[in-house]
Amino acid sequence: MNSRSKRLQPAVDQAHQQTEDALAKLATQQQQLAKAEHQLGELERYRNEYAAAGEGAVSVSALLNRQQFVARIDQAIAQQSAEVHRQHRRLEQVRDHWQQAHARESALGSVVVQHQEHERRAEERREQAEADERMQQRRPR
Repeated sequence: MNSRSKRLQPAVDQAHQQTEDALAKLATQQQQLAKAEHQLGELERYRNEYAAAGEGAVSVSALLNRQQFVARIDQAIAQQSAEVHRQHRRLEQVRDHWQQAHARESALGSVVVQHQEHERRAEERREQAEADERMQQRRPR
């Protein structure tokens, strides 16, 4: 007869795999967020450098071109900032999913440990009862 703890093992294994998968997705999402933040930082740095270098514009057309270019950079910064916020939200979702998977795995693990402890105590009682019975059979009547 299979013990309860052994029958639960496939569920524990599956919960462990789900936790590992969720952890891998969490790591991937953290990398995507870091990449988006890096790109935003690069855009902001480029805008600041470009704006500082353009203070000596000579003609009106050069000044207008510079302003239009800075406006396009600002638009790219706004879009990248929105992407960073989206990546943050996604990271929180993925982190929540991992935490739930980890909690399920821990709960199942605790149930298995409880069953193993119960099975161990039952086996000890059975062995003690057998030993007591052997001792009773050895005594002369």
